[in-house]
Amino acid sequence: MATLSGGCLCGAVRYECSEEIAMSALCFCRDCQHTTGGAFSAGFLVPKGSFKLLKGKLTAYETIADNGNKVVRNFCPTCGSPIMVGLSGFPDLVEVAAGSLDDASRYKPAISIFTSSAAPWAKVPSDIPGHAKMPE
Repeated sequence: MATLSGGCLCGAVRYECSEEIAMSALCFCRDCQHTTGGAFSAGFLVPKGSFKLLKGKLTAYETIADNGNKVVRNFCPTCGSPIMVGLSGFPDLVEVAAGSLDDASRYKPAISIFTSSAAPWAKVPSDIPGHAKMPE
């Protein structure tokens, strides 16, 4: 696999991921709706050690998920673009925002999660498995 690379809207932040995508999802939870300002977030998990910040610094905002796990959202402090999320429930992985990829065609969602929180106007994909909450 070729290295995945990406960054923020203003160009202040650049990163690369050197390993395969472990999992990809669309998340319809309310926190992701607030964070993106849209219907869902699109992200993929990679091994934590494969994510490398090449340029800039990230600002973090921590919340607690419904299951009690910490969720640390990292974004560009200049333009606010979401870049990476640390999840205490998956300590060896990080979630990378699919919209931050240089080549967004490299992202293919495999599942939808927290579909029970989807806004009535949001279209939940029918061609991938959907889960009302976080699957076990």
